[in-house]
Amino acid sequence: MQLNLIPKIKHSDSDNFYLLAGPCAIEGEDMALRIAEKVISITDKLEIPYIFKGSFKKANRSRLDSFTGIGDEKALKILRKVSETFDVPTVTDIHESSDASLAAEYVDVLQIPAFLVRQTDLVVAAAKTGKVVNLKKGQFMSPESMKHAVTKVKESGNNQIMVTDRGTMFGYQDMIVDFRGIPTMRSFASTVLDVTHSLQQPNQTSGVTGGRPDMIETIARAGVVNNVDGLFIETHFDPANAKSDGANMLDLQYLETLLSNLVAIRKVIKSL
Repeated sequence: MQLNLIPKIKHSDSDNFYLLAGPCAIEGEDMALRIAEKVISITDKLEIPYIFKGSFKKANRSRLDSFTGIGDEKALKILRKVSETFDVPTVTDIHESSDASLAAEYVDVLQIPAFLVRQTDLVVAAAKTGKVVNLKKGQFMSPESMKHAVTKVKESGNNQIMVTDRGTMFGYQDMIVDFRGIPTMRSFASTVLDVTHSLQQPNQTSGVTGGRPDMIETIARAGVVNNVDGLFIETHFDPANAKSDGANMLDLQYLETLLSNLVAIRKVIKSL
């Protein structure tokens, strides 16, 4: 996938990895704009191609009382405002076939959640919008099997595809990243490493997912060393009080240092 095909993306000619980053869910306009402004100030300085990420709704929740969103169109309009205010592309995940055409009116990249990547109707609906499609590898799937999801998008007439590894289930309550999968998936499509979701600890008895944010830099460094094309990082200025996935998000105050270190590693790897 050529980054210059994504509307509004800057630094597409940079030799850096590209970045999908933002809050897990859109909680409101002010928080989205604040996070976007901070991330953009960093990615512009480091010349990292950037796509703002925010879920307009959260359909996959363990408990009925979990936060699912502020309203579909309200959240999508905030994503559009982020894009228009800062002139950056945006990505959001969709959960039903009907979401595809709705979200496509507001964002540049449609993301298929890991649990749903085998849902043919959903993948095809996303592909047929003509938007870039980000296919997240199922936690239960091998890297090799993602070839079939990629093929569904291509056979629906869309060659703008990303594949994202977000870890593989390791027992009942942990995730692990198998870095052997990166070159495999890169042979199918541009490949992203979802750093923060790879550090989730799902299926906790409380019904609220845990995480290991202390390992974010370790996983991100390993991804860059292994030539991943892009990184996916959920970040928030107050993860402890985030309404979704706060346990594994990166505190926004640490993002610049992390990305600066990763850019330095990227330069070394590219020079070899």
